[in-house]
Amino acid sequence: MIALRQVTLQRGAEPLFEDADVTLHAGHKAGIVGPNGAGKSSLFGLILGEIGADKGSIEMSGGQRIAHMEQEVDALERPIIDYVLDGDSELRRTEAALAEAQANQDHHREAELHGTIEALDGYSAPARAAQLLVGLGFAQQDLDKPLSAFSGGWRMRTNLARTLFMPSDVLLLDEPTNHLDLDALLWLEQWLVRYPGTLLLISHDRDFLDAVCDHIVHFDRQRLVVYRGNYTTFERTRAEKLALQQAQAAKQQARREEIENFVARFRYKATKARQAQSRLKMLERMGTIAVAHVDSPFHFTLPAADKTSHPLLVMDEATLGYHHAEKGELVQLEQVRLTILPGQRIGLLGPNGAGKSTLIKSLTGELPLLGGKRVAGEHLAVGYFAQHQLEGLDLSSTPFQHVQRLSPTAADSDIRRFLGGFGFPGDDVFAQVEHFSGGEKARLALSLVAWQKPNLLLLDEPTNHLDLEMREALTEALAAFEGTVIVVSHDRHLLKATVDEFWRVADHRVEPFDGDLEDYRDWLKSRLEAERRNARQSKGEQSKSEQTEAVAPREDRKASRRAAAEQREKLRPLKRERDKAEQAMEKVQHQLAGLEEQLADAELYTDSARKQELTDCLARQGELNAQLADLEQQWLTAEEALEELTQQLSS
Repeated sequence: MIALRQVTLQRGAEPLFEDADVTLHAGHKAGIVGPNGAGKSSLFGLILGEIGADKGSIEMSGGQRIAHMEQEVDALERPIIDYVLDGDSELRRTEAALAEAQANQDHHREAELHGTIEALDGYSAPARAAQLLVGLGFAQQDLDKPLSAFSGGWRMRTNLARTLFMPSDVLLLDEPTNHLDLDALLWLEQWLVRYPGTLLLISHDRDFLDAVCDHIVHFDRQRLVVYRGNYTTFERTRAEKLALQQAQAAKQQARREEIENFVARFRYKATKARQAQSRLKMLERMGTIAVAHVDSPFHFTLPAADKTSHPLLVMDEATLGYHHAEKGELVQLEQVRLTILPGQRIGLLGPNGAGKSTLIKSLTGELPLLGGKRVAGEHLAVGYFAQHQLEGLDLSSTPFQHVQRLSPTAADSDIRRFLGGFGFPGDDVFAQVEHFSGGEKARLALSLVAWQKPNLLLLDEPTNHLDLEMREALTEALAAFEGTVIVVSHDRHLLKATVDEFWRVADHRVEPFDGDLEDYRDWLKSRLEAERRNARQSKGEQSKSEQTEAVAPREDRKASRRAAAEQREKLRPLKRERDKAEQAMEKVQHQLAGLEEQLADAELYTDSARKQELTDCLARQGELNAQLADLEQQWLTAEEALEELTQQLSS
């Protein structure tokens, strides 16, 4: 048990939180949420005994082993597998004592220490450490490389593996997903779900919190409030509380209507793609979500360029990669053929190291192609955000100066109002960047991209360092952005709300992925299973089930074909209904496009003789929009029924 009793903690003269009463029992998995700077990391310091409370006390049941991830890792020459094994200090001490006993030929002591190592599960330790590292994205051949051979982000992954390896009853993790891609994040999620001890997790990833946590501790205006349930439950409960406060009611309703009006506009643009329908469902939820964040300090839009090109960007038979001083050309992606159109919303999926960031950099033009063509549209305006851009900020300048350099003639009031939406209110626009946290730098870098009004927005892990409130504001802004979006992110909530289609980057290729994030999880799982199966086969260890499949009798294959035919027959009526609705939608959309061309005629509004024609056009437009909404609902109902029946037949 961990209990805070009337605890107050101050930073200087200002309290971080006051009179906190929080109790977490053994086995609880608690997400710690709140704005950056609220005191979440300081709470960990209290539990670890690194800092003391200004008032009150902290109680912990005795004998609890606490594992905590350090935030910095030295570039040691020690192999990463050994660095992870060093996390079990008791095992390392026992191994050292065993080596000493063997040197002294003390056989009685040797036998005793072998028993201790077995009790510590020490003989399986190297395999367990390797499993953690591979799960977090390291290749098997990298495990004997020294820490110094890896970048800072990969050293943090090693540090996370070491923390997970430590024997513990309480696990404290502060932003463990910051340096992970989606594949490693999904693996970590499952590991933490199975963790038997008490978990305290600081994270700004709502889907991660939803999957792992059963309690939420919220830093709410210098108070700690505990909610039972995951993050979605917390949001709903908090929204209900806020709704009871009359002072907030009008503001909440305005935010809800704003989101709902946007959803209504998007509905007519939604394509038949499964991910586009997933996005529509997510947007419909955002009206409720917005209420829980009505007091957020962040609220901004991402304006798009006034002009665009069709297409915006084309790559033809492109080869993507890097020039290495010693190794020459390092190819990551080949035969890349893609056309980027106005209004597309694309998420990039793929295993770690497959080339997602390489593709983004090549699209910007920052990374020259090794071969093929990159053809940019006449009015292409690229907005690019990646983590390395935080390092490119002028530390001696202020947010105001950064924007002013982009637009020297812009009015001071416009710059200050714009930066206020990104969390730099009042005189904060004149604060020096060198004193900013990682989250504040990320907000500033995003604001500079938004200020330039791109029509192609390329985002590489934009939510790293951003707290939940800023992530929600960014998600809303991206959902309403009228330009083209291509994003790499491990934040599934953001992907669901902002992306209509996915491209999969894998096996040196870029290809459309027909599915949503759940389908990608299934694809990733089957891919990993296939890799393990191939590895076993290469060692001559083909499983009995595989041997049985290889000699399956012809009769079984005939029965399988018959069963498949029966399944197709059951699915056929729903497919017909879906396809019929789809054809009707295309017909209505074509009619709407022709009508909108008529309505674009300026004389239609100024020529009094055409007043009746204008009235008829507007009435017809309303009728067609209503028809389209009905047909889209028919298509969605049939598609959902088809998916449900398909799952039933395959289970």
